[in-house]
Amino acid sequence: MATHRTRRMGRKRAARREDARRHAAQQARRPVRRGRPPIVELRDVTQVYPGGHVGIERVSLGISRGEFVFIVGPTGCGKSTLIKLLIRELEPANGEVLIAGRDINELPRKRVPYMRRRIGTVFQDFKLLPNRTVYDNVAYALQVIGEPRSQIRGKVPEILRLVGLAGKIHNYPDEPTGNLDPVTSIGIMQLLYRINRTGTTVVVVTHDREMVDKMRRRVVEMSDGRVVRDVAVGDYSDESTTEFAVRLRAEMGIGDEGQTNGDSHPAGHDPH
Repeated sequence: MATHRTRRMGRKRAARREDARRHAAQQARRPVRRGRPPIVELRDVTQVYPGGHVGIERVSLGISRGEFVFIVGPTGCGKSTLIKLLIRELEPANGEVLIAGRDINELPRKRVPYMRRRIGTVFQDFKLLPNRTVYDNVAYALQVIGEPRSQIRGKVPEILRLVGLAGKIHNYPDEPTGNLDPVTSIGIMQLLYRINRTGTTVVVVTHDREMVDKMRRRVVEMSDGRVVRDVAVGDYSDESTTEFAVRLRAEMGIGDEGQTNGDSHPAGHDPH
């Protein structure tokens, strides 16, 4: 049983590697676009952590100005590594990471904070100052970039109103929470959609299958450090017929042999 499962997992990994090679070949055949470069671009990027673990391997990806893109895939597939490369929290072993046509790894280290100010990043653990109020947390970010106090006083309430926190201006940050309830998830996606409508490029790393399926935006799927799928309007995963059937049986409580949970007889069979 264990041997069969191991072989099956090996075949699945091989299939995903083949998908990644096919994606790379498609990227190479795409015609070169004239005019403005992608706002975000990775060119044959590989990132290796200390100890030899490969975070991402030979990833090529371009995101145009104003796009809304979901990055999906299982835990450990390279999604977080990709985001860290975009803000130069990590540097690649090979390849180029470009923002607005410029290789950010060629920037002097002292210029990196200025580059990051142009990239709004929402971290999973929030990165908030727990001893500051909601107002002060937002104001602090504006102070760092040199915004005048008079403008900060006007901008902070407007920003908090935009994200639905106008009534919590004097509150302190809540404790971090890993999972969001469906209503909150919808509210956040509505906010990101509104921001995207202003022309801002939005890249979302998520495990929320239902939200990705409903949004119907570009989906980039990663597996084992490689891009294995990139579709302009897609779902969370590109399931085969067999994978779809397995998931559907699980959701309906039906076993592999057509039995429902708690039923010892095949579906449709009369034991009498």
